[in-house]
Amino acid sequence: MRDQRRQQTTHYASSFSLSRCVFGVLLVAAYLSGARPASAQETGKQIFQQACAACHSIGAGRLVGPDLKGVTERRPEDWLLKFVKSSQKLVAAGDKTATALFDEFKMPMPDQALSDEQIRKVLAHIKDAGGSAAAGKEAAAPAAQAPAVEGTPAEIKLGGELFEGKVRFANGGPSCNACHHVKSDALLGGGVLASELTLVFSRMGRQGVSAILGNTPFPVMQAAYAGKEFSEKEINALVGFLQQVDKEHARQMPKEWGWRMFSAGTGGVVVLIGIFSLAGRRRKKRCVNQDIFDRQVKSE
Repeated sequence: MRDQRRQQTTHYASSFSLSRCVFGVLLVAAYLSGARPASAQETGKQIFQQACAACHSIGAGRLVGPDLKGVTERRPEDWLLKFVKSSQKLVAAGDKTATALFDEFKMPMPDQALSDEQIRKVLAHIKDAGGSAAAGKEAAAPAAQAPAVEGTPAEIKLGGELFEGKVRFANGGPSCNACHHVKSDALLGGGVLASELTLVFSRMGRQGVSAILGNTPFPVMQAAYAGKEFSEKEINALVGFLQQVDKEHARQMPKEWGWRMFSAGTGGVVVLIGIFSLAGRRRKKRCVNQDIFDRQVKSE
């Protein structure tokens, strides 16, 4: 009787352990099966909006980087896969096309953590949305000729205060001058950890700067502003401020102006001391009273 109970207990324990293992396997399988469709359902358009749209357009002209309309016709797929993953590796390897693009746009394309499948989806989206390369050039011309809309005085003032940190961003992001510098007499010097932005508006235009601020492709900025995105009002203010800085940069004092003034002042003091020294070479070296006293002594 006792052996029979022991056998039943062992049987129940084994069944429970087996059931628990089966449940665990089913749970993992359910998780994996649920994760795969999410990745599989991600479209090329969605990936493009998340990873590419901040710097590239499809037929609307160049932004931070080139217009991608017709790129699938101009470049082979294997080259595009390598370039998207790491453009600087191709530049370092001496690839002429990658080097020419880097020299033209003066800015490296950030490495993209995308799989070959995801990149192919993006390329398919570009091909479907863009058509031929010739059509892309025709569509880009009107965009390049569109006049830039200037910010209002209130936007420019707010943008400068946001840039310098006098006004905090609504979501608590760090001020721009922690990493960037602009040439402006109205602001203190900025950081040197990232690009100098005085002429960024000339290079990218309103649309490009807005795209970078609204959906930055740069990993450092992504980490700094994760969950602290700029509001539309803040983006407009920063764009207006950078446009004004770009417009007035030629009239601003150079960064070393303070040292120049100090050096000029020091040099002026040295020159004045020299002049006074020369002018006083013939001055009397003894007091007048001593000369009178000596003459009085001799007359006696």
